[in-house]
Amino acid sequence: MQIDIIAVGKIKEKYLNLGIEEFRKRLSSYCKLNIIEIPDERTPDNASPSEEEYIKEREGEKIIAKIRDGSYVIPLALTGKMLSSEELAEKMNKLAISGNSHVTFVIGGSLGLSNSVLQRGNFQLSFSRMTFPHQLMRLILLEQIYRGFRINRGEPYHK
Repeated sequence: MQIDIIAVGKIKEKYLNLGIEEFRKRLSSYCKLNIIEIPDERTPDNASPSEEEYIKEREGEKIIAKIRDGSYVIPLALTGKMLSSEELAEKMNKLAISGNSHVTFVIGGSLGLSNSVLQRGNFQLSFSRMTFPHQLMRLILLEQIYRGFRINRGEPYHK
């Protein structure tokens, strides 16, 4: 399976980069993983709602340009469906069985994702109703993808 993660912004924190690299290494025996970073647009202090929408749309255009044709797209969104780890593993397994061997997860920037990206998605996923920093979300997503592969193969992993 090919998994792309398209994420807005760079990871600057060393501890997050170490965690991300650890899960990249672990996932290498389960899938081909590609992390694509999209530069975040500068958001002025006290930006108006229309300025924020414009920024999300600009980031959204860059995201959509990086989505491969035929990929099953899963944007991470507060309004998405919450799944347990087992349900995410089952979803990934069903995608693979049904011939969707290329999956793209999308993580937005500090303002979230544009409507065009959400509409391009095949399935919106929410990890929580809480808001997480988009940099931390990348690490959490990688851990859950890894956990999903372990679950699907019947391999032990802490609960």
